[in-house]
Amino acid sequence: MAKKNAGKLQLDDKPFVDATSEARSRYGRFNLAIVGASGVGKSSLVNAVFGRDWAKVGRGLPVTRGVQFYNDDSLGIWDVEGFEIGSPVPPDQQLRNHLEAIAAHSGDHQISVVWYCVKANDDRLTPADIAMIRELDARGLPVILVLTKVDWIRNPITGHQGVAKDVQAFVDWLNDPVDQTGARLRIPYRRVILTSTRDKHGKGKGHGLGDLVTETLELAPERDKDAFRIAQRLNLPWKREMARPIIAAAAAAAAGAATVPLPVSDAFTLAPIQLTMMGRIAAIYDLEVKTMLSAGALAQFGVQVAGRALATSFLKLIPGAGIVVNAAVAGALTAATGESWMKICELLHTGKIDVRKLDQEWSKYAPSFVDVVRKLVERRAKKA
Repeated sequence: MAKKNAGKLQLDDKPFVDATSEARSRYGRFNLAIVGASGVGKSSLVNAVFGRDWAKVGRGLPVTRGVQFYNDDSLGIWDVEGFEIGSPVPPDQQLRNHLEAIAAHSGDHQISVVWYCVKANDDRLTPADIAMIRELDARGLPVILVLTKVDWIRNPITGHQGVAKDVQAFVDWLNDPVDQTGARLRIPYRRVILTSTRDKHGKGKGHGLGDLVTETLELAPERDKDAFRIAQRLNLPWKREMARPIIAAAAAAAAGAATVPLPVSDAFTLAPIQLTMMGRIAAIYDLEVKTMLSAGALAQFGVQVAGRALATSFLKLIPGAGIVVNAAVAGALTAATGESWMKICELLHTGKIDVRKLDQEWSKYAPSFVDVVRKLVERRAKKA
């Protein structure tokens, strides 16, 4: 609800806070298990795909020797060490013990997908690796075999990326594994993905990560797909696909609220609709995690954005008294506000704007009432 105080408009941030909380609860958390020896590059993968240093992801939960759980609201990482050489416990039994410890936790801790990480310069999977992958598959967990620290070689003529002959031989063997006698081996990983998080000079954005993200989404249980779309940071179109139905629903709700045209002075009744929309979109972009803003600070920024958009559009750009806001204008302005807010969320999510400069950045993308009305007129002219 909007209130006047000392001549200034104040909006309640409750719709934003409630919408964010409801969205997080509905989407849940994506839990990924990463299996591999120390030094294989597990933490680099997490940082590259999810934008998190997993030592700083949040609460670390020591589960049992060889297993650690890190999590925040949208992402859980089960860090499972590889087979402990010299252990009297067979590798499959060792992993079975780990998985039983994980299974003892609540449903929101359970694994959706496993990345089994092996360094690219290894020339074969060890018997321990094979035993552990079979155990994961026996538990019904989809396994992606991730080759890490791949040195990519660019062909100077075609420009295509390739790998060294020994790595390619390893990949060929993985695609059709055989034992020393030539007998085929059953190793039930679902995909083999070659990755690097940096080039051999320690620079760049890596390679193969997009394929890894795509395959992870493909193998994730249906109930966990949206949680993964939110947790990952590499594929922005997925987030837009989630946000746009929310914008469309809010625009329809705003149009419904203005079925009987609203006087400009009452147009701030649209604010709760817009703040609810903005809170849900903020959850999709995981802004509280990405920006390190508190939930309260993020909500207050959302309130400032909504209030300024409404004040600028309805009050400052419409001269005269007695002007009303009809359903088409209310819906179009809400849709424009949603698109602008989504753009700001993307820029924050990707670190392209400084969180301390949000106020200035918003002014670059805030919808203009004049633009909204012009687009409405153009749309009607096309229909005519």
